[in-house]
Amino acid sequence: MRTPHPDAAHAPPNPYEDLAALDDGPLDEGPLDDGLLEDFLHGDERTFAEGAEEDEEEEAAWAPPNHRRDSGSRWSGRTGRTRRPRGRGRTTLSALPLAAKAVVAVLVLAAFLALGDRWALLYAERTAAEKVQDQLDLRATPEVEINGFPFVTQVFDRRLDSVSVTVPDVAADRISLAKVSATATGVRIDGGPTSLRGASIPALRGEVLLSFDDLNRELGASQVTFTGHGGDEVRARGTLPVAGHDLRLRADARIQRDGERGISTEVGGMRLDIGDLATFRPGTRASEGLHLTPESASRLAREKQKAKELLSVPSIAKRLGVPGSAVRAALRNDNDFAEFTGSPQFVRRLMKVNLIDLAAENPEVLKRLGFDPALLDGLSRLTRPALVDRLSIGFRLPEPSKGDLRLRDVRVQKDGIRVRVTGDGLAIGK
Repeated sequence: MRTPHPDAAHAPPNPYEDLAALDDGPLDEGPLDDGLLEDFLHGDERTFAEGAEEDEEEEAAWAPPNHRRDSGSRWSGRTGRTRRPRGRGRTTLSALPLAAKAVVAVLVLAAFLALGDRWALLYAERTAAEKVQDQLDLRATPEVEINGFPFVTQVFDRRLDSVSVTVPDVAADRISLAKVSATATGVRIDGGPTSLRGASIPALRGEVLLSFDDLNRELGASQVTFTGHGGDEVRARGTLPVAGHDLRLRADARIQRDGERGISTEVGGMRLDIGDLATFRPGTRASEGLHLTPESASRLAREKQKAKELLSVPSIAKRLGVPGSAVRAALRNDNDFAEFTGSPQFVRRLMKVNLIDLAAENPEVLKRLGFDPALLDGLSRLTRPALVDRLSIGFRLPEPSKGDLRLRDVRVQKDGIRVRVTGDGLAIGK
């Protein structure tokens, strides 16, 4: 018998000894389970067969990449990006379908046709503007705009839907600037787009504008400005130089038609103010001429010495309508004189005296009252017609060689004077 090693109690179990112990036992201790043995022997075969079928299905589902077919992009290991080779993937005209090519061709053709139509339109507009300028003897070339698209089809039909004409500069009596704008409809033309010979205009509608800005600039020598006052009234305000004095000017003008093709101005309410000393109204009536203002007449009545000098002249007393005996009595007594000159009746009589007539008879008296003799002489030369001519506003349409062209209603607006224009049966060119 072997003596156990001292360290055997602590040694790990030996598997070979366990197998030997099993071999020492009897073999007929009990029948073996055939079912377990059958599973052990054939179980791996069934598992292997099922695994093989699954592997075949995975191989059928997976296919290696076709690098030639998928040559549109490549993987760059250096940059980590997919890159597309140059010269590939771009759409060319040859790759477009037939319908897309047809659309492109139609668009290109339409662009050329539109360009040609616009060129013919510009040429016709320029030719028409030159003919209108020659026909109406205008100093400025008008602006002609032929409406409607396309233009060539209208030319082939020899009928334009509408044509707009703007003449920026037309002579208007003393005013050189007047804007005329009109639109003609149903125009019949003679000639083609490059050989326009003339046109007939069955109907024309437009307006004439006399701008206040142009009026003020044209009449700026007199430093007068015009403003609209509604309806047909225009107000003129400014200064007028007379004999070295700038007199304040005020006037009211009414704009009215003058015949079928013109307008004229009726100027009224004209006055020139010489400070607060006197007011000049041109004319020959009793209310017109040079008269003292209420302020200066009252001031003169309070100035005793000047009033006595004025009343001591018999012709002046006669113009005042005061009897000579009453004047002499007032001059002898200061109380009576103060009572006489301080009455409202005396102030009103002073205001009625025309100083222009008085200056002709007693120039020295008016000089002592503060009037400049040169100014009085200049005012005497400033007649009503001369002053009206400075403030008149007029305009006349040119007479057409064929047809009827008329001015209608006159309207005064904020920006100027507008007059409606109508025309029928007009002709331009041959």
